[in-house]
This record gives sequence, C-alpha cells and structure tokens, in this order.
Amino acid sequence: MRPIAMLFAALALLTASCGPTYQPLQPGATTRLRTPDVPYEPSSPEVVDAMLKLAGVTAKDVVYDLGSGDGRIPIAAARSYGARAVGIDIDPKLVALAKQNAVQAGVADKVTFRNEDLFEADFSDATVVTLFLWPEINIKLRPKLLATLRPGTRIVSHWHDMDDWKPEQTVRMGRSNIYLWHIPAR
Repeated sequence: MRPIAMLFAALALLTASCGPTYQPLQPGATTRLRTPDVPYEPSSPEVVDAMLKLAGVTAKDVVYDLGSGDGRIPIAAARSYGARAVGIDIDPKLVALAKQNAVQAGVADKVTFRNEDLFEADFSDATVVTLFLWPEINIKLRPKLLATLRPGTRIVSHWHDMDDWKPEQTVRMGRSNIYLWHIPAR
C-alpha cells in the first residue's frame, strides 16, 4: 500500500471511531447523545437569584433550565421559590451531579434532571425557561421556544440575547446582562 493510501486508511479508521462521547442515562436507550454545544460554565449564585427574580418565579411555576449543568438554577427555583423545576443537560455526568446536589439541598422531590438534547427535549409545560448558552445556540433554539411554549411563558437568558428578538427587560450583573422575554400571543 502506498504511504498516502495508508494515511487515508488510517484517517478513515480514526474518524469512524470518533463518534459522540456522551451516553444517555435512560435505561434501555440505544442512541448516543451528541457532543455538547457549549462548555459547562456555572452562573454565580447572585446571577441565579437575579434570573429567577427577573422571571418572577413563584410556587405555581414549572421552571426548565436548558443546559442545567450542576443543577443550581432548578435547585434554587425549588428551594427559594417553591417551584417545580426540571434541568435538561446533554452531559450524563452533570446530570448525575445535579441529582446529588438536589438530594443534598433537600429538594429532590421538586426537581427532576434529564439527560437529553435540548433541541429534542419536550419542555412544553414550562412557565419559565432559563438559559446560559451561547448566542448562536439561543438563536437556533428560538424557533422551538416560540413554537412549543404557551403564550406568556417567560424566557430568561444570562449573558446572551436573541439577536433581533428584543428583550422586554435587561438587568446588568457585573460584566454581563440578564434578559427577559415573554412568549407572545399567537
């Protein structure tokens, strides 16, 4: 075999073996979840509190945190506001950590964590959705938010806006902003 052909063969084998590295936690699942869109970067407790205050979270709310990481936003929503909360994250290790954190915080009965792809997950029962993603992910997610959430559902994003969908309110937090939108009437 010629050296260039050997190189292409080696690259083909390497590429074939480099699929997504994240496995779902659901029993019986047969498909792999893809690589995360953004690296995990937790919001500070002050930002978490400001996000939930800006959304006006109450005990009547169902709060979904998309890209929930260690679970700090859903846990705070349940602990401080009495809300039912759901965290969705593509990284099974973070989902496991979030579940442990909910138990330690004493809110495991009010918080659920799901190992899912946020672009495929069902979060249509949300009354509040929190985000700390990247701008292009917010924009890619926006059509799903607008199509599946009920009018009046509050969307709160830390750091990144949604391009030409102008926020109704913006709160400055140090070097970043927190943005609020409501799903409009159809």
